[in-house]
Amino acid sequence: MQQEQSRKVLLWLVAIGFFMQTLDATIVNTALPAMARSLGESPLQMQSVVVAYSLAMAMLIPASGWLADRFGSRRVFFSAIVLFVIGSVCCALAQNLAQLVAARVVQGLGGALLLPVGRLVVLRTFPREQFLQAMSFVAIPGLIGPLIGPTLGGWLVEAVSWHWIFLINVPVGLVGCIATLRYMPGEPVTFVPRFDLAGYLMLAFGMVSLSLALDGLASMGLRQASVLVLMVFGLASLVAYWLHAARRADPLFSPSLFSVDTLRIGLLGNLFSRLGSSCMPFLIPLLLQVPMGYSPMQAGMMMLPVAIAGMSMKRFTTPLITRFGYRQVLVGNTLMVGLVMASFGLADPGQPLWLRVLQLAVFGAVNSLQFTAMNTVTLKDLDHATASSGNSLLSMVQMLAMGMGVAAAGAVLAAFTAFFHPPGAAHTLSAFQSTFACMGLITVASAGIFWQLSPEDRASSKAATTADAADHG
Repeated sequence: MQQEQSRKVLLWLVAIGFFMQTLDATIVNTALPAMARSLGESPLQMQSVVVAYSLAMAMLIPASGWLADRFGSRRVFFSAIVLFVIGSVCCALAQNLAQLVAARVVQGLGGALLLPVGRLVVLRTFPREQFLQAMSFVAIPGLIGPLIGPTLGGWLVEAVSWHWIFLINVPVGLVGCIATLRYMPGEPVTFVPRFDLAGYLMLAFGMVSLSLALDGLASMGLRQASVLVLMVFGLASLVAYWLHAARRADPLFSPSLFSVDTLRIGLLGNLFSRLGSSCMPFLIPLLLQVPMGYSPMQAGMMMLPVAIAGMSMKRFTTPLITRFGYRQVLVGNTLMVGLVMASFGLADPGQPLWLRVLQLAVFGAVNSLQFTAMNTVTLKDLDHATASSGNSLLSMVQMLAMGMGVAAAGAVLAAFTAFFHPPGAAHTLSAFQSTFACMGLITVASAGIFWQLSPEDRASSKAATTADAADHG
């Protein structure tokens, strides 16, 4: 009885950590214009606040499993919550954009460890026949976070100030720290192989360089030559990692993972389709507030149809894939996601409210189907030996694509803002409309990747449940 009670508390603890992470990934978007005014920045150049968080998470996820084995799950999970809370307080105290971005990096490093380490503890604590049920419970707060995040962020900006979107993490974090010390198991593993530090540094440097190159086009004022050098260094570093991994017995991510067709296609499809679609939670609140004049609270409430439709779509995903197969669903749905994104290029202040709500709901539904189908097809053919490594690689690609997608959207928006000169409400709206059209086309182009899937691939409820629990987006 005592063991069963401890397991229930453990599930709640991991779920709260996941909730903190997913809430913080969405609550910031609605508050960006208010932050920009407070810090004396342009609201159209605030994407680095989102990029820094996603990129910091992508960097630390590959090391999360090794850290938990080396230092113990309890110690690492406790440290992750502390780091997340410290980063949140630093965000609230930031006096300029550079300080805020640095604090978001600290916050992202803490957030990167919350779900992977929590999932690892659940895997080791629960019997295998109860694992999927346990992870489904943990995944629920991950769906609730994006549901309430934008609205809560808008309300806090209007009721108090944007600083409170970070300060609310403090009491939740304190409760999490106390519960971790009392209920979280996890002594260090007796034998831990040497960490592939050289490979990790190559991988991290490559991801950071590519993301900074994209972000530099939009907000850092980097010239084309600097951006080109960063991109070349980033690509060279990633190539060097895969050559290094091919020669090492225990790399972070073995190149042999890519011999699994569904994982290879799923990862590439995840990366390129998310490059387009992951910018929407960033762009839509900006569109509503900057050229259309919505209040933060109104803009946050307009994101509710996206989240509600996304949650409602989950129950139809597995039957659709079972009926039509992964290739048909992903190719058709990727085209749908891209076209719905491009349809925001027709956004206009005179548009009827019901039409805008319908447009947002349709995007939420097709985007939810896209995420679950992509994640499931990526993980479904992995065996026990490669499941952990493949799942970590998927998590890293998701966060990297999210950061790069927002950076790319920021660069495109900056380019169109400069093109539609002089600045004004009408020209700003035109820049947003053109950006939505471009990012939609990027998503449409990724449909060709999913065409490489076998027509025979079908869904299983086990894979779908695992993918939902693993989904960051």
